[in-house]
Parts: sequence; structure tokens; C-alpha cells
Amino acid sequence: MTEPRLSHRKIREGIVVSTAMQKTVVVQIERLVRHPQYGKTVRRLKRVKVHDETGACAVGDVVRIEETRPLSREKRWRYIQTIRKAVVV
Repeated sequence: MTEPRLSHRKIREGIVVSTAMQKTVVVQIERLVRHPQYGKTVRRLKRVKVHDETGACAVGDVVRIEETRPLSREKRWRYIQTIRKAVVV
């Protein structure tokens, strides 16, 4: 009897900010941290390159991404699913 293997890979959510490359999107991840001295909550932003094989992402989408092996010099994340599509005005 085989049990499903639990993945220890990081999973993050972020906003797609660029789709200019083929099979690659840039996702901005936001996290809140407390300032060590003053205690105020501060936003920290990180932009990562994500592999999107199908080209399903559009700018402004909120997506879920997963850490993976290095796919290129800067790509270490893989697109999993779209949580919320961008609002078109």
C-alpha cells in the first residue's frame, strides 16, 4: 500500500506583473513582516520568474506557484493554478 508522498516544496501566492517572455511570467510575492526595532508591520515585495508551460497567466492575475528544481538561470518556480483572474476595465 503506497501513501501519497507529501511535498516539502514552498507554495506561494502572488500577482502576475509581466508576461512578456515565452513560457515565463514574472510574479510579485508580497509578505508582511514586523520591523525588528519599531514593531510596525512592513510590506516586503519579491519578484520571481515562474515557468508557465500553457501560457494561462495574464497580467493582474492572482496565481499559486510552487518551488521546483532550477529550470533556467533565474527560474526556480512553477505555475500551479490561477486563484483569481484580472479585472478587465
